[in-house]
Amino acid sequence: MVGSVLFLVLVGCERVPREAADLVLVGGVIWTGDPAVPRAEAVAVRAGRIAAVGSDEEARTLVGPRTRVIELAGRMVMPGIIDSHTHFIRGGFQLSSVDLRDADTPEEFVRRIAAFARGLEPGQWITGGDWDHERWDGELPRRDWIDSVTEKNPVLVKRLDGHMALANGVALTLAGVTAATADPPGGAIVRRPGSPEPAGVVKDDAMDLVYRVIPPPSEAEQDAALQAAIRHAAARGVTQIHDMGTWADLEAYRRAVARGALSIRVYAVVPLATWERLRDYVSEQGRGDDRLWWGGLKGFVDGSLGSTTAWFHDPYTDAPGTSGLVTADTAELRRWIHDADAAGLHVIVHAIGDRANDWLLDVFEETQVANGPRDRRLRVEHAQHLTSDAIPRFAALDVIASMQPYHAIDDGRWAEKRIGPERIKTTYAFRSLLEAGARLAFGSDWTVAPIAALRGIYAAVTRRTLDDANPDGWVPEQRISVEDALRAYTAGSAYAGFRDSVLGTLERGKYADLVVLSRDLLTMNPVEIPEVEVQLTLVEGNVVYQAEGTADSR
Repeated sequence: MVGSVLFLVLVGCERVPREAADLVLVGGVIWTGDPAVPRAEAVAVRAGRIAAVGSDEEARTLVGPRTRVIELAGRMVMPGIIDSHTHFIRGGFQLSSVDLRDADTPEEFVRRIAAFARGLEPGQWITGGDWDHERWDGELPRRDWIDSVTEKNPVLVKRLDGHMALANGVALTLAGVTAATADPPGGAIVRRPGSPEPAGVVKDDAMDLVYRVIPPPSEAEQDAALQAAIRHAAARGVTQIHDMGTWADLEAYRRAVARGALSIRVYAVVPLATWERLRDYVSEQGRGDDRLWWGGLKGFVDGSLGSTTAWFHDPYTDAPGTSGLVTADTAELRRWIHDADAAGLHVIVHAIGDRANDWLLDVFEETQVANGPRDRRLRVEHAQHLTSDAIPRFAALDVIASMQPYHAIDDGRWAEKRIGPERIKTTYAFRSLLEAGARLAFGSDWTVAPIAALRGIYAAVTRRTLDDANPDGWVPEQRISVEDALRAYTAGSAYAGFRDSVLGTLERGKYADLVVLSRDLLTMNPVEIPEVEVQLTLVEGNVVYQAEGTADSR
């Protein structure tokens, strides 16, 4: 914890301004995100909106008897962080599930599952996980590792990328998955060597064979998971999320609004396959408001690099028998994209491998030509592995690259063994995309990665992998500046969610969603960014997170 703290005082004055501010923050470093006036000393808030951004002297003229004044003492203020890609309520559940993210050996993997199982009633499911087999020797986990310690509980724990999961024998039995079960389209059941018997890991659409027998959570459980997720996100400076979720998630958000319990902003995205339902929902219910809105649809072209299911033109270097998976019927996916766009809905599609991205850009171009010009803001989620020809197409087609920079320092530990030294040159191509004129929106993909934008900014700027093996950066030519990364987490993500007119920068009239940081990101050594603390998070000028040790500002 830094030595000094934020101080709050109620300031009185003899002469009350005609329109005093509700809140004034002075004596700091304000990064506005507005290219015309990027830096300031102070910001004033009135009725939940930015009333002024400028000098301390100007801001103090708006102080009245009831004005709250925060003396920043050189701290940094920035627009609220907008995470453009989360699995938010699932993240809330993960906070109380077994955590395997940093299990570095098979033995530790098994130990954690066994310990978690001991606290459960017979029949309770063990889910969550977020394991990464690249933390040990790359061997996939197997059901026989955990069957003896989970005899009374079904298990389905996913890899951190969400594109494969380990099921134990109890879960496979409940799901009816046997040696006779065929791989479903868009998925794969990993078998024991030399045998058709399932080894336990199921990939992509094969996970649905097991997911479908897991009892759905109750509304009360969903609501509790949402509140846990909100607290977790707000403590990391996040004021708005785009949730790649479900219809049940959307209804949970609406329940929270009705209770006055949605303290951050949410763009609730539902599955692309349900576009007709969303079309009718929008017709009947509208599109929400600036606290909760909808109208977006999420689809998938392929899987992930870590699961060797991302779709590439050429085979994997370390798995030459495959070039990945297409997780949808491409003819059907093309039709959904075209028809959803024609209905005026917002199309958002996951593509990771280079072939998946090329295919999707082709379909987006076809859709634009067929449906005519409009403000559609098509998005490619992840856009991780690109051909050199794909990069300028993002700008030419005005397609948003919605990317998660933390993945670069995570996958960078082992990505080259998957796809070789040439293909990694345009992997997580942040700089090349910006130089081509493309729009970037940054997010976390929580729970695939931590919902910690400061770590994401560090990743985009340094590209120093988590194993410390690349102190000068992994594929360093794709590093970007701190300001570019900040913009992608604020204005870029606001644009990607159709809220750039009211959010994303600190300008007069926009909502007062902002974050107070312990240090100035723009002048410090970027290597030290993970040490920076979020001290205060505000939505419409209201405190939604306050770090321990700061003055009361409610």
